[in-house]
Amino acid sequence: VQLQASGGGLVQPGGSLRLSCVAPGHIFRFNHMAWYRQTPGKQRELVAGISSGGSPEYADAVKGRFTISRDNDKNTVFLQMNSLQPKDTAVYYCNRWLSSPYQWGQGTQVTVSS
Repeated sequence: VQLQASGGGLVQPGGSLRLSCVAPGHIFRFNHMAWYRQTPGKQRELVAGISSGGSPEYADAVKGRFTISRDNDKNTVFLQMNSLQPKDTAVYYCNRWLSSPYQWGQGTQVTVSS
């Protein structure tokens, strides 16, 4: 299984983006899901996770700015990113949370720059 994220792009500081990730229904509904990000030379890090029941958790770096949500009917997890900062520039991925990850997809590039 490979999950593909979409919705990235180039945005100015202070701007917003909404990322989406669709997963096969047979794996999505009962899995905790998360967004991760990675920059060159650094390890992939957790950005936000959401339980199968919809409870979110956030990395300190994004609290108050990012919102993770899920639509179980559409097998989709979202990441609404507001007040973006240059330090948020990274490739963003979605995958399972608190379980062994599925094969990592290509991710979606988010670049925050003026």
